[in-house]
Amino acid sequence: MKTTIFGSGYVGLVTGACLAEVGNEVMCMDVDASKIEQLKNGGIPIYEPDLDRLVSKNIAAGRLNFTTDPREAVEHGLFQFIAVGTPADEDGSADLQYVLGVAETIGEYMPDYRVVVDKSTVPVGTADKVRTAICEVLKKRGVQIEFDVVSNPEFLKEGAAIDDFMKPDRIVVGTDNPRTTELLRVIYGPFNRHRDRLIAMDIRSAELTKYAANAMLATKISFMNELANLAERVGADIEQVRHGIGSDTRIGYSFVYPGCGYGGSCFPKDVSALERTAREVGSDAKLLRSVQDVNDNQKRILVDKIKHHFDGNLKGRTIAIWGLAFKPNTDDMREAPSRVLLEALWEAGAKVRAFDPAAHEEAMRIYGERDDLHLAETPEAALQGADALALVTEWRVFQSPDFEEVKRLLLEPVIFDGRNIYDPDFLAGKGFSYYGIGRGTSTAGSAASNDDIAPPRYVYGVR
Repeated sequence: MKTTIFGSGYVGLVTGACLAEVGNEVMCMDVDASKIEQLKNGGIPIYEPDLDRLVSKNIAAGRLNFTTDPREAVEHGLFQFIAVGTPADEDGSADLQYVLGVAETIGEYMPDYRVVVDKSTVPVGTADKVRTAICEVLKKRGVQIEFDVVSNPEFLKEGAAIDDFMKPDRIVVGTDNPRTTELLRVIYGPFNRHRDRLIAMDIRSAELTKYAANAMLATKISFMNELANLAERVGADIEQVRHGIGSDTRIGYSFVYPGCGYGGSCFPKDVSALERTAREVGSDAKLLRSVQDVNDNQKRILVDKIKHHFDGNLKGRTIAIWGLAFKPNTDDMREAPSRVLLEALWEAGAKVRAFDPAAHEEAMRIYGERDDLHLAETPEAALQGADALALVTEWRVFQSPDFEEVKRLLLEPVIFDGRNIYDPDFLAGKGFSYYGIGRGTSTAGSAASNDDIAPPRYVYGVR
């Protein structure tokens, strides 16, 4: 099928590449001429595993094309996917100017019947606004052309987006007539062969489903982080608690990992937008506000632990940071916990030596050249001359380091583990002071060494 994607960012590019991979003729349209030129030449403006291969393959096959010409884009596809950004406005609501701008463009150049698909994450009622925007333009043109508007929210995880699209858990389609439901069944047929994953519902329910899913996952994370902070105060180990509750199939192990907060382009923005929607219709979403508040506070937990360890004085200190992206397998630093930590350390007079496998270019774009920020070429290089190590993002490369080398390179053997990926007893036995999330503080000598048969001892909340 001929398909047009408005927006060649994260959602648009993944959607376009995956639809082209199964044989569709896809045209991605973007107003950013430099980005389109980069894509035409095989360059990828974002980091996503395997996306570069998929894009290059389908460009070579002639199934994936890029343009800055809106008329060409609208005339190309029966399906007009809207996959542009919906950034948070100042009041926390989703800014729909780009979505509605695309709707007007479709109305301006639409020659005959089109299926307009809202792929962007949008508030409930957006499809009605898109329909109105198109109708107004058609009225100005003095023409009557039939079209349908569909809500088809994306459920792509950064770092695993190709797999998520090609092997989806569910395909949510919100329509107001059976015809468009069946058209969507056709285009998603290649991803829906083994069992029926397509869930058809009304448009507003589909719009709410996306926000509800992200808000639910964010709630699980904030709840675990709140439990972790409680565990630290009462002398419990949150990792043992996590195993205890995760074994209950009603709870499960997904999204119950405590840490230094969530970030990215989805959870913070979507929780905020959903809370704003609730307020607009007179519903007091106390839980959603609490989810946001807990996460905002959790992003400061590492700097609080670092300040505590160094008796409140970080001036002249250097902290090594492993991980800048908000999660592994992406270069995305939007709302990343690392940014809160970086800026708090700088404010306290500390310098930072950081390493991330993918996000150096993004860090440079955000912060530029600074005397108090060094982006190291390797994890080990980030440690050289640092007073302590703070792990923020759980990239695989950080999972099993040579701790003898880590200890040799650090000025002081201190690790602040923002993702609980290390064993406190093991590190204490190696002579480290270890600070986890919801695990108290395990200090050198507080756990049995390799040659010591004494039981481990934890010191909670103190050095």
